[in-house]
Amino acid sequence: MKFGIHIPQIGRKAGPEAVRRGARQAEDLGFDSIWVNDHLAIPHDAPYPPSASFYEPLITLTWAAAATSRVELGTSVLVLPLRTPAHLAKELATLDLLSEGRVILGTGVGWMEGEFDAMGVPFGDRGARTDDIINILRACWTEDPITYQPKVVTAALEGIRTLPQPGRKIPIWVGGNSAPALRRAKAMGDGWHGTRVPVEDIAAITADLRAARGSDFPLSMRVFWDPLEDDHDSLKAMAEAYSAAGIDALIMEPRQRGLEDWLRAVEGLWTVLQPWHN
Repeated sequence: MKFGIHIPQIGRKAGPEAVRRGARQAEDLGFDSIWVNDHLAIPHDAPYPPSASFYEPLITLTWAAAATSRVELGTSVLVLPLRTPAHLAKELATLDLLSEGRVILGTGVGWMEGEFDAMGVPFGDRGARTDDIINILRACWTEDPITYQPKVVTAALEGIRTLPQPGRKIPIWVGGNSAPALRRAKAMGDGWHGTRVPVEDIAAITADLRAARGSDFPLSMRVFWDPLEDDHDSLKAMAEAYSAAGIDALIMEPRQRGLEDWLRAVEGLWTVLQPWHN
C-alpha cells in the first residue's frame, strides 16, 4: 500500500512552522502523500470536529508544497458544494502547476447543516450540486472556452475561459461510505476515498468498486490511528486486513493535540506500518 499522512493543520498544534515541519517530515520519512481537512464555518455547539480552528486547506497545501518536492498533496475531503466552482478550478489548477503535478482532490458532499447555512448554500441539494461541480471542474481544466451548462449551480459558464489549465488530469477521489457516495465514486470518480470502514466490511465495498471500475481505480481509506495510544499489534492486523481486501492507500491521522506529540506519532506510524508500504 501507499501511505499518506495528515499534516498539523488543526487546533493548537497548527501554524506555519508546524505545517512546514509536518510536510518535510512526511517527505523525509518516505510517505507518499500529505493531506489536509476542510471546514469553513463550524457552529459553536458542534460536537465535532474537536477544534474549530482550521487553517484553510488549499492555502495550507500551497505552503506545504513550497516546503517539499515529492509528496502528493491531498484534500480529505474538500466539501465541494460550499465552493464557487470556477474559482475552485483555478485554485486547484494553480496549485497543481506550482507543485508540478502533485494534487489529489478528495471530495465530499458535507454533513454539517449549520456550515451550509453559514455559507448560504442549500443543504438539501448538496449531492446534485457536488455532481455539477465535478463536471464544472473538469470542463474548466480541459475546455477553452467552456461549453458545459450547469444543472444545479447558478453560473453562466458557456464561452468562459478559466486559464491556466493544469496540463494533466487532476485525480478526483470521491469520498464517503454511503450508497450515494459509492455510486458517485463509480460513476464520476478517478478513485474512492473511504473513512474508517471497519475491516470486516471493507472487502464487499472494494469488490463492488473493482467490478465497476477495474484494477487501476485507486481505493484509499482514511483512518485515525495513533501509535502513542493504540496497540501496535492491532494496527498491524488492521493494515494487513485492509491490504488483503484491496485497499491501495492508507491516509492516516493521529489524534495528538500538541505538535511534538503529533510528529512523534507520525514517526511511530511509519515505523509500525513500514512492512505494508510499497
